[in-house]
Amino acid sequence: MAAAADSSAVTIEPSSFDVVVCGTGLPESILAAACAAAGKTVLHVDPNPFYGSHFSSSVPPHALPSFLLSSAPPSSTHSSDAGVVPLHRRSSLYSDIETLGTVPSEGSFAVDLVGPRLLYCAGEAVDLLHRSGGSHHVEFKSVDLLYWNHGDLFPVPASREDIFNTKLSEDAKVGLVEKTRLSAFVRLVNSHIAANEREEGKASIPEEDLDLPFLEFLKKQKLTPKMIGVVLYAIAMSDYDQEDAAAELRKTLLTTRDGMKTVALHFNSIGRFANAKGAFIYPMHGHGELPQAFCRFAAVKGALYVLRMPVTALLMDEEKQRYIGTRLATGQDIMCQQLILDPSYQIPSLDLPSGASDSNPPRKVARGICITKKSVKQNSSNVLVVFPPKSLQEQQVATLRVLQLSSNVAICPPGMFMAYLSIPCVDAYMGKLCINKAIEVLFDSQTSDGSEGHSEKTREDNDDAKQGPIWKCIYVQEITQGTRGPILSCPMPDEYLDYRNILESTEKLFAEIWPNEEFLPRNSAPQHEDDDSDSAE
Repeated sequence: MAAAADSSAVTIEPSSFDVVVCGTGLPESILAAACAAAGKTVLHVDPNPFYGSHFSSSVPPHALPSFLLSSAPPSSTHSSDAGVVPLHRRSSLYSDIETLGTVPSEGSFAVDLVGPRLLYCAGEAVDLLHRSGGSHHVEFKSVDLLYWNHGDLFPVPASREDIFNTKLSEDAKVGLVEKTRLSAFVRLVNSHIAANEREEGKASIPEEDLDLPFLEFLKKQKLTPKMIGVVLYAIAMSDYDQEDAAAELRKTLLTTRDGMKTVALHFNSIGRFANAKGAFIYPMHGHGELPQAFCRFAAVKGALYVLRMPVTALLMDEEKQRYIGTRLATGQDIMCQQLILDPSYQIPSLDLPSGASDSNPPRKVARGICITKKSVKQNSSNVLVVFPPKSLQEQQVATLRVLQLSSNVAICPPGMFMAYLSIPCVDAYMGKLCINKAIEVLFDSQTSDGSEGHSEKTREDNDDAKQGPIWKCIYVQEITQGTRGPILSCPMPDEYLDYRNILESTEKLFAEIWPNEEFLPRNSAPQHEDDDSDSAE
């Protein structure tokens, strides 16, 4: 089956599939690709006229607030047909939406709904793109890493060579101590990675140390407080304050074992691709290109695609009390074994077994998007800025990240920048307060650049600098988990920097549907003559 043209009035043939997927977000698109690779028949629909759903880059800035409030046409609210259970859309995924300024009329902008988000060069997301052949449809650019420390921005060393080429402190003696101890830590990490890769019984880090809180382990390495912060929040990417012993945050404390997994991923990613200096890459045209890459793969494997097509109801066998199919907005009934929904749909209360038994309150993340005319750092285009806990507000218990992107990734006109901000939050007010504070220190005032060991103005004192962002939107997003059962629901974009948790959840959902099938096997990708695993493009 080839991919069909989008239409809200099309009659779909055949009318029976193994799987119906509604929503073309990244998890749904990967699941569609995995099901198609396993030889299953797949119908993939989306209520929107574009691909990506909540992982899209297709919503223009001026239309973002209306999309956040209502991302698709309303579903049917009732049905008199026996065995038909209407589906309804959720209304609480986005809240506390505020916008300020006017979107520039010149040029086009691609707004990422998942930002700030990056891929590790050696991460599972890149591996999946290679396995599906999606890497031939997506190009990437390298992103530099900066750390905010007491009003200064300085580059996070990407290698042992960088450590000794970067001035880490005003005091030469302190700087030498920092470099020596950080270099020793990097050697330890490399030794630990090599031992794990060889699967040796003797690891470089003893088991008792791997069970320690990562903060305590780093103190044992005699790293300075500044370098401990860099390792915890800019390399291990801890999302929460590792020095806060409050009961509600204890579960967020990293063990050395878990911290070293991300540190190892970080260092394994450095040098993976010839055209990416550091650990991180960003997809050209935005993250919405990723679900489209998996959709292309699924279409090649026979999946049928129809946009502008909501699912409005479930079809139930009343006698056997089981799900048997789906009703589309056109009124057509499609029989299928499994329905996969994007998270904007409410899962009806059915007397059916389900894995959705999470009684914990939903997590939330405050997000911000800015359009500016000035870079956060002179002569820099694509950078990730890490604000560790308490660096913006005393009450800031989580790490705040800012991803600035330039026109060289084709998401904004030349001479402008897009900046994405996020911070996990329980309280919407505090989350948005931290977002606004980060915008203020980076864009509304002159910021210091400590990369050369001294304060240096990164923004010229002119009208553009004084006005701050040209446009900004700040909002709070609920983070839903994937749910298992006859009706599967995929997760929302989470609060993390990369896709590891979402990919893990997606693979578990696939195993729930087809426990005896391999998830996107490595030999399933279409063959390309120009296959090159050493290039990030």
